[in-house]
Amino acid sequence: MDNEDARKIGILLFPEVEELDAVGPWEVLSYWTRTFAEDGWQVFCFSADGNPVTCAKGLTIEAHHSMADMPALDVLLHPGGRGTRPQVHDEKHVEWVRSQRRSVPLMTSVCTGSLVFAAAGLLAGRPATTHWASLDRLAELDPTIDVRAEERFVDDGDVVTSAGISAGIDMALHLVARLASPERAREVRRGIQYDPRPPV
Repeated sequence: MDNEDARKIGILLFPEVEELDAVGPWEVLSYWTRTFAEDGWQVFCFSADGNPVTCAKGLTIEAHHSMADMPALDVLLHPGGRGTRPQVHDEKHVEWVRSQRRSVPLMTSVCTGSLVFAAAGLLAGRPATTHWASLDRLAELDPTIDVRAEERFVDDGDVVTSAGISAGIDMALHLVARLASPERAREVRRGIQYDPRPPV
């Protein structure tokens, strides 16, 4: 299957995005889509203008597309990081998220990306999570949200949110299991040798 026919996953990049929020899922999803092209998925990164972005800790990442020229998405992944703080109050960005909700079948977030989803009204009356330090902020943005403080990620059908930073890796593996199969997710997990055993 060529890239034009593949279903598309887009990872949003923006200034002050948390590196691992974007790169963790990228590692999972790019390994999957490149190693198992027969599954029919493609992943790419995009930024508002298509230019590189400087992340929260100084890493600069290039985008494959701009918002204007990217292919239509089947899955949107909105990372978190310090850059989401102004986004919550940026009506242009919030409206862009709403517009994606109207056309993209599956909306996903990592860390404080869910705060932007909340500001856009995507999480009203739904279960969701975010970085542990922003759980109260999530509830403040929309008191109707069923905040799941202990969940690594929350799958509510057409919206999936994950907890902070490294939780995006777990959420991305869940997406592989959901979009392909649990066996495929296990193959990807083994392929990237993701088997956390913290030393402390």
